Amino acid sequence: MDSVEETRDIVIVGGGICGLATALALHRKGLRSTILEKSETLRDTGAAIAIRANGWRALDQLGVASELRQRANPIHRMRDVWIDVGKQQEIPEIGECRCVKRNDLIEVLADALPPRTVRFGSQIVSVKVDKENSFPTLQLYGDKSIQAKVLIGCDGSRSTVADFLGLKSTKMFAILSVRGLTSYPNGHAFDCESTRMRREKISVGRAPITDKLVYWFVALPWTPSDERLTQDPEVIKRLASSKVSGFSSDVIEMIERAELDSVSLTRLRHRAPWDLPTDDIQEGDGDSGWRCNACNGSIPRTRWFSSSRRCRCPRQVLGTESKS
Repeated sequence: MDSVEETRDIVIVGGGICGLATALALHRKGLRSTILEKSETLRDTGAAIAIRANGWRALDQLGVASELRQRANPIHRMRDVWIDVGKQQEIPEIGECRCVKRNDLIEVLADALPPRTVRFGSQIVSVKVDKENSFPTLQLYGDKSIQAKVLIGCDGSRSTVADFLGLKSTKMFAILSVRGLTSYPNGHAFDCESTRMRREKISVGRAPITDKLVYWFVALPWTPSDERLTQDPEVIKRLASSKVSGFSSDVIEMIERAELDSVSLTRLRHRAPWDLPTDDIQEGDGDSGWRCNACNGSIPRTRWFSSSRRCRCPRQVLGTESKS
């Protein structure tokens, strides 16, 4: 293995919502971390995210909820509409719920971190274990390497850290999702509710962010011909418009007026929760110690190495482990 250029106590791979929030939580506990983000800037693909009561409690703990509340109106209920059968159902929202622009959330989290916490342009090539001290060493593009005493993976569904931990691959849904934002300079007339409308195999969701900004998505079936997804926002917008022709005029107008720089197309994927707990504590190869397979997705994946060959989960390190 190449010589290590530097050693860090805590390294987080991925500078999205998960990575930034994890770093901020550590910072609030007085622990400094370094985030390695492969892109050159913070990314906000997905347009917006609905945050419910539990999420707002977490944001309160991180100290950023107050600022975000100023940027997003509360949502009071959810409504499902089945257009084909003329049926609808309203569900009162229990607890706080707001739809927040991803860019706002990422910006607020990043601004609350100490300077130079995020290292941009740092793409991980591989992770290996140092046989001398059992710490993971991250090999980056450009022949740079960093050794971490604690490695936390927040690098999404194609996670290098998840591969290193031996987690099962993500599973693909047969669903495509087009997401975007639509601005109404003179204000919109939508209620403060999250609405999901279904017609045949197409679903359209809508949630107001402010009095002048609305988040929406169009979910449609995936077919093998969609294997190579376009990233051209004009093409994606036309695709979404063609799929909502049977919906109400306000839905059609919402898609047609969408802000191009907010439009994205993805195939939905997931990692089943029951794939994660299997072999929670596994013995590593040779002298690599034990590994603790933590959770995936919006919960960081962590590997803690200890020469004492017993699991040292970060919950123990931070003093938050269960006493039960």
